[in-house]
Amino acid sequence: MIGWREWVGLPDLGVSAVKAKVDTGARSSALHVFDLQLFTRRGRRWARFKVHPLQRNRRSEVKAEAPVVDERKVRNSGGAVEKRLVIVADIILGGSRWPIELTLTNRDAMGFRMLLGRAAVRGRFLVHPGRSYIAGKRGKRQPIRTVR
Repeated sequence: MIGWREWVGLPDLGVSAVKAKVDTGARSSALHVFDLQLFTRRGRRWARFKVHPLQRNRRSEVKAEAPVVDERKVRNSGGAVEKRLVIVADIILGGSRWPIELTLTNRDAMGFRMLLGRAAVRGRFLVHPGRSYIAGKRGKRQPIRTVR
């Protein structure tokens, strides 16, 4: 079981901890990024970007790169449709590690730097809407079990 908000890690991107809102109403997961650049490496499209993993903290900055696996139209929280790049990265939550799809967008005005959608948690967790941080506090080490 996980709560409506949880600390998660994105080790492929160098993000040790980011607070995520678990949103079963959203199909896809989204990560706040800025300075997003597209480039080509060995014939594939890649994204280079920066992440501020902590809300209201612009000093903590992580630079990351990932292959682009898709580009999709996604309806944002305001109801507008926007085109977003999609990457795949491992997530660590509740002692498990598995790959999820992440759309890259600007969530600077949002309360959470990451939105964890139902596709990422389906079949893995039950979500308790009245509890937070069931899977653990920020920085608390847990044994990690890789599940694909």
